[in-house]
Amino acid sequence: MRIGLDATPLLGQRSGVGRYVAGLVAGLQQLPEAPEVLLTLFSIRGSVPVASSATVRPAPRRAPARLLRRTWAHTRFPPAELLTGRVAVFHGTNFVAPPTARAGRLVTVHDLAYLRYPQTVTGDAEHYARLVPRALDGGAHVLAVTHAMAEEIRDEYGLPADRVHVAAHGVDPEWSAATPATPGQLAALGLPPEYHLFTGNLEPRKNLGMLVAAHRAARRSDPGVPPLVLVGPAGWGDRWQGAEPDPADVVLAGYLPDEDLRSVVAGATSVCMPSHYEGFGLPVLEALAAGRPVLASDIPAHREVAGGQAQLLDPADPDCWASALGNPASAPGDTGSRRAHAAGFTWSISASAHLRAYEDAAQDR
Repeated sequence: MRIGLDATPLLGQRSGVGRYVAGLVAGLQQLPEAPEVLLTLFSIRGSVPVASSATVRPAPRRAPARLLRRTWAHTRFPPAELLTGRVAVFHGTNFVAPPTARAGRLVTVHDLAYLRYPQTVTGDAEHYARLVPRALDGGAHVLAVTHAMAEEIRDEYGLPADRVHVAAHGVDPEWSAATPATPGQLAALGLPPEYHLFTGNLEPRKNLGMLVAAHRAARRSDPGVPPLVLVGPAGWGDRWQGAEPDPADVVLAGYLPDEDLRSVVAGATSVCMPSHYEGFGLPVLEALAAGRPVLASDIPAHREVAGGQAQLLDPADPDCWASALGNPASAPGDTGSRRAHAAGFTWSISASAHLRAYEDAAQDR
């Protein structure tokens, strides 16, 4: 089977979607009957940062996303096959499924933040409320990253169960082997020797204002509570929601390369994920793979992904977060049980689920 796959999220600094696409491509190559994958860029800049192999190579042509979105919003031209050549299925990995001439279509809808929290999205995400329904009306199948997300998508768009597939993310094996950064490495990164940690885009949906306020309260009660480190690129909007971080308590570390990120996570007192809403919550899984205590918002995706190995907290209750930050040892599990749970999420398992979705979408073209 030949698959066209949107590899645009691999360009630039890797976000959660970029990590998903990289892991998926690696997992597909591990399958006994690996499909042929054409990595397609909806960009005229950059190049595919994945080595070609017997089953993976760049698509022969590319085009800019901004121009394509304008035309796809109103027409079915140009079809994806103009970029890929003949394929059985085109997989839109990041909410957008381009029209096709004959190929089946699969689109990964990571979450419905563009509908549930429209005030928190910007840029490309502002177009999803129009482009996702257009793809679904055209017969595209949907890939959801959790069962909770699949149910939400089916309910929102009235889709039959056989058009919505579930494939959980995997976690890169390097996470389970990660070791804490040394004092010298932490100093070079501008980080304190002990710290609570958040990783992800600094954006309103992540509920960072609540986390900052809860951490401040915890430090008032016990000055021995470690500082809070926020790792990730600056997002958009009012990400602090009125609770501006105090540089004495909170370190803004910016974006870290994967190797540094893994070592920083591996040494964290706790990893915090207080989001109002997530489709999956990959930092939760990565932290568990590294064996660290996890404090996460009590939302459907986190309940599913954490599997009882994280302390789930009301995202609207800073008092309970302050208490947890003061006593991270109360988080469920231990290093072994957290790693054992995360080991059940691999990219080869995810790729197998994707392949079944590709086969169904190809039959439905």
